Amino acid sequence: MSTIAAEAEISIGQYLIDRLMALGVGHVFGIPGDYILTLYKMMENSPLKLVGMTREDSAGYAADAYARINGLGCVCVTYCVGGLSACNSIAGAYAEKSPVVVVSGSPGMGERIKNPLLHHKVKEFSTQAEVFEKITVASAVLDDPSRAFAEIDRVLAAALRYKRPVYLEIPRDLVMAKAPRPRKAPDSIPPSDPEALREAIDETAAMLSKAKRPMILADVEVHRFGLQDDLIALAESTGMPIATTILGKSVVSEGHPLFVGIYEGAMGRAEVTKFVEESDCLLMLGCFMTDINLGIFTAKLDPSRCIDATSEDLRIRHHHYREVRLDDFIRGLHDRGLTLSHVPIPPKAEHPRRPWVAVPDATMTSARLFARLDRMLDRDMTVIADIGDSLFGAVDLTMGRRTEFISPAYYTSMGFAVPAAVGVGMANPNSRALVIVGDGAFQMTGMELSTIARQGLNPIVVVMNNKGYTTERFLLEGTFNDIPNWAFHKVPEVLGCGRGFEVHTEAEFDAALIEALANISSFSLLNVHLDPLDRSPALERLAGRLMKIV
Repeated sequence: MSTIAAEAEISIGQYLIDRLMALGVGHVFGIPGDYILTLYKMMENSPLKLVGMTREDSAGYAADAYARINGLGCVCVTYCVGGLSACNSIAGAYAEKSPVVVVSGSPGMGERIKNPLLHHKVKEFSTQAEVFEKITVASAVLDDPSRAFAEIDRVLAAALRYKRPVYLEIPRDLVMAKAPRPRKAPDSIPPSDPEALREAIDETAAMLSKAKRPMILADVEVHRFGLQDDLIALAESTGMPIATTILGKSVVSEGHPLFVGIYEGAMGRAEVTKFVEESDCLLMLGCFMTDINLGIFTAKLDPSRCIDATSEDLRIRHHHYREVRLDDFIRGLHDRGLTLSHVPIPPKAEHPRRPWVAVPDATMTSARLFARLDRMLDRDMTVIADIGDSLFGAVDLTMGRRTEFISPAYYTSMGFAVPAAVGVGMANPNSRALVIVGDGAFQMTGMELSTIARQGLNPIVVVMNNKGYTTERFLLEGTFNDIPNWAFHKVPEVLGCGRGFEVHTEAEFDAALIEALANISSFSLLNVHLDPLDRSPALERLAGRLMKIV
């Protein structure tokens, strides 16, 4: 590492702000509190834009969505009551590899003498830091000015290297403290071990060359590490077909001639599942083999035919290679100029923009809802799907370009979608968000529409109102799955902003969508009434397969 002369009179707080901006962060999400107010004021006086949310967990969801698009996000909260409230959303970001920087204030070091019972404190002064240590990839309490700069650099480097959340805690009496010694240049991401990389590419190339049906299964890390162009270059140079998982949906345009479909075990289309599982050499790039990605473990993938490459491990059959970067591996394979066997891609089951004509008095169903949304999508939209049937149904939507589908498809935390629309709107103001959310999830965080209104964003929010937790009804029915039936379409009246639509029939849905698309000055909310036992085609496919297994 090279040494850089220390900048005169720079504080810990200012250094952190400068480093965030240097890494591309332009917006910070959160809620102020007395332990973080000094840093908040410094951020307000900087080029950073503070985005005030209504809840800390919502701020975490917004920062998560922002990070998925921007490459790095930041949430800034006060001590314990703020930080601990954000734990769930940060845990989700960790689970799904989204690099969010958590910045929290804390009691000043001078206040901690004799261990007083200060407000917000839980057990020990270190309690919050210890909690976040479990759900982040790196953390630091900046309680020593002589080490603070190096710790900030170390923690931020980990966020970029592993694409997971990190935690920085600043005692409020040290925000303005100056570093007493020169700083060192931040470390870059370490390169691959050249011998391990060469051997891994040799073994992979040999397997692919011998295969009769080689193909690629791409997932979320391709997006997180910005490797979409490298993925396409490899596929096009070799002719290998590409399937993606739910988490990896939209890492490649679904209109690409080599795109096969979404692989999701029993939830997926039969022809896609069959095509992937019959591959005799499956090149898995950046994959998370979760129960959701595997269709509740109905997938059938033979490890002896798989090459599983992620940012943290590379496994070829039963061989493991360490210190091989995913980007180096993909580019190295491309540079080999492989000539591989080609296999015809199965025809798409349905035209991606199939006609949809409203049956005037027909009641709305999930299948018809998603078919109509699919027809409406264009290249300037980002789909944000909450969990449950909002997610399962949205898997069948056709993404015309890449990186336009966002969902907590592994951690599956309810309430993600509406606050995520704030992060999407800040990260990419040129893309309009289509939010698909269940009534239960909306009741958790839907009032973040207040922040959406305040920021002048214009998402279209479709509430699938089936009077409860429908996905859980198919697991175990009970009154605990019932929730109050809100008049969701009247939320704009409460906020004094936006447009609301109540929908019972196909004709009403069609008309509401047309008006919502035309309303570019504010958000639109569609309260779509569905039968409590209605379910999307994807959930229907899964239920049918599970019944056969049982």
